[in-house]
Amino acid sequence: MKILIVGAGQAGIQIAVSLRQGNFTGSITLIAKENYIPYQRPPLSKAFLRGDCGVEKLYLRTDKALENLDLDIRLGTQVAAIDRQGRRVEVDGQWLDYDKLAIATGTRPRPLPVAGAELDGVHMLRGIDDALSLKNAIEKAQNVVIVGGGFIGLEVAATASAASKNVTVIEAVERVMQRAVAPQISAWFEQMHRDYGVKILTGTGVEALQGENKVEAVRLADGTEVPADVVLVGVGAIPNSEIAADSGLSCPNGIEVDVFGATADPDVFAAGDCTWHPNQYAGGMFRLESVQNAVEQGKIVAKAMLGEREKYNAVPWFWSDQGSAKLQTTGLPVDVESTVIRGSMNMDKFTVFHLRGGRLLAADSVNSPADHMAARRLIGALVSAEDLADESTPLKSLLPDGKTPNV
Repeated sequence: MKILIVGAGQAGIQIAVSLRQGNFTGSITLIAKENYIPYQRPPLSKAFLRGDCGVEKLYLRTDKALENLDLDIRLGTQVAAIDRQGRRVEVDGQWLDYDKLAIATGTRPRPLPVAGAELDGVHMLRGIDDALSLKNAIEKAQNVVIVGGGFIGLEVAATASAASKNVTVIEAVERVMQRAVAPQISAWFEQMHRDYGVKILTGTGVEALQGENKVEAVRLADGTEVPADVVLVGVGAIPNSEIAADSGLSCPNGIEVDVFGATADPDVFAAGDCTWHPNQYAGGMFRLESVQNAVEQGKIVAKAMLGEREKYNAVPWFWSDQGSAKLQTTGLPVDVESTVIRGSMNMDKFTVFHLRGGRLLAADSVNSPADHMAARRLIGALVSAEDLADESTPLKSLLPDGKTPNV
């Protein structure tokens, strides 16, 4: 049997690894758009941008490990089309046959739809080459402007401010990381960044980027101009689902798959950031951008390709390192009714729990790894606000019969 995997990120390589672990001995071809073997992206906005690690430290597998997997890796190549009826894909003008196809194409940064977005000095961060270009630009700059107060934007802000740059973060909505965390977490991180010297503007729109050939300023909706030698655009991501949609597959917000990672075509699967999948923690169909999702969904897809039907139901979790603070979140804060704080925000070590109907929906932990690990097992459990807030009550003691609920 021939298996072809389009995309060599976290999900793509996990599918290949899991196939071999499942004793699959057939052909596996891995199509990589970039000229790098599979690597991890999270350090790009932190350690890599700071210069604390080189490209080789990003690789998910050593050359020897990849050799042992016996993969046909096609670097610097891109799939132009999928012929589902003929079970083949077009790559660099040639057609490659498959018996089973996995699409793990991830996402790409959403562009900023304003005049001047094409100027030199305007960056987006997705891959190694993007990070190298941004690193070089920040080193030469004095004024760094970040449009978007999400995880990546704030991580880069912390990195640039530590390098003694003048940093401004511009966020269109009322608080940073609004989609992902509780208001208390947003407020705490906004203050932390301000203490670092970062200027944070929330509820502020961008009207245009100004400059002749290179960006010189960001003009805000109220007419204010913010000096900028470098601008990073971090306003969300778009799923790379075009080749799937062009082949006739459903792609309402990413590639639509079921709980087994399967599309409507029994020979085509998808995993990772590009998928629109049933998620019990979101209460319906959802697209999840995280390393955890890519890895767990990759495992499920590999099993499905080998004839095993295991449902995807992993508890979501994320992390973000910003300056000296480590944020770890788990669950999804959907339709939250109340929040509870455990620990001390003043002592910079605390967790905010999200509740609905007495059940734990999500938890945001700052510098509290033990809380985070316990919360990952508690998601979905019936818990009392009093027990969550009481630091003398071990979180693990709140598990019903010591078992993980709803997983």
